[in-house]
Amino acid sequence: MSELELDHPVFDADNHYYEALDAFTRHLDPALGSRVIQWSEVNGRRYHVIGGRVSHAVTNPTFDPVALPGAMYDYFRGNPDHRSPLEFLARREPIRPAYRDPEARLATLDAQGMAGCLLFPTLGMIYEEPLAHDPVAVCHLFRAFNRWMAEEWTFNYRDRIFAAPYLTLADPAWAAEELEWALGSGARTVVMRPAAPTTTLGQRNPFDPMFDAFWGLANEAGIAVVVHAADSGGSSNGYAVDGFAATFGGGWKPSIKSFAIEQAIRDYLLTLIFENHFERFPNLRIASVENGAEYLPDVIKKIRSTANKMPGYWKNDPVETLRQHVWINPFWEDDVYQVADCIGSDRVIFGSDWPHIEGLPEPIEYVSELKSFTNEDRRMILFDNVQGLITLRPT
Repeated sequence: MSELELDHPVFDADNHYYEALDAFTRHLDPALGSRVIQWSEVNGRRYHVIGGRVSHAVTNPTFDPVALPGAMYDYFRGNPDHRSPLEFLARREPIRPAYRDPEARLATLDAQGMAGCLLFPTLGMIYEEPLAHDPVAVCHLFRAFNRWMAEEWTFNYRDRIFAAPYLTLADPAWAAEELEWALGSGARTVVMRPAAPTTTLGQRNPFDPMFDAFWGLANEAGIAVVVHAADSGGSSNGYAVDGFAATFGGGWKPSIKSFAIEQAIRDYLLTLIFENHFERFPNLRIASVENGAEYLPDVIKKIRSTANKMPGYWKNDPVETLRQHVWINPFWEDDVYQVADCIGSDRVIFGSDWPHIEGLPEPIEYVSELKSFTNEDRRMILFDNVQGLITLRPT
């Protein structure tokens, strides 16, 4: 199926930019550089120094040159040609204007046949954890980063590109204040990582009442909160070296770290339901993006099992509560029909992860994965559901 056979637009709920060199520093007090973030050159390469430590989370944080969009496509399709994973990343190209300029990105969306996109950070999704030991520094980092984002991309570019400011719960008061600023600056969604934030009091459940000012404002404003794949700080419990590093660096072998993203969102969604969060904030909407969906049947099974063991704990069926308040963006290689069976077609959103190496080379290719859906369900997954999410729904 091609886009020409569709009678509706297609909206990509998972796009990324590659951060400009000054994305984290343009609005950061230079006196805070050594505490928060600065550039350093090591063996002829430029790296970010975060909290005083060189970050090797990505091979080249300047992104020039950078791997091609969807470079790992065949690998995630099952690697039918049995190539070494490192081979997929051998080719690099100069950074494209579309990765850093909104007008160039609009032209790319037109060429891709996309009506619009949600736009998320790349480095920004993995830089909270290296600073987690210093919650004040985390807030300095992302306040500066969000001001850069507002200047470079805006939060609503021509009603087609919706960049999401990054929010952290490292400081509850900061989170509420930053959300209020984001709403006043035109944000249509916000993004955070699926993790228990580290505060000055230590790690805390993200649904603890200490964060009620943030969640209450999100509930009142009716803005959807995206929890996006990130460095969530999960432990491998000794089975692998912890920390977010390039998966295909050095020698290649399988690792349980490959499943860290699914573990993080699984724990997040289970806790979200176990804490009765939606009973306290009934207007809240959560979207899981780029976290996959293979865990979803197990999450539903565990919720049902817990509900049977604890009758009366929930006022309403907790599985139905999950289905009412949570939207799921599966990995493009996931079984989307199983996801729709679990959560409903009206809660599935399409996202290509373009231009990341794990994403689709051409986002429109995903249409063929939906050929057995009805026209109505296909339209919901490709367009209507995310349009509803980015529409503010205040109480």
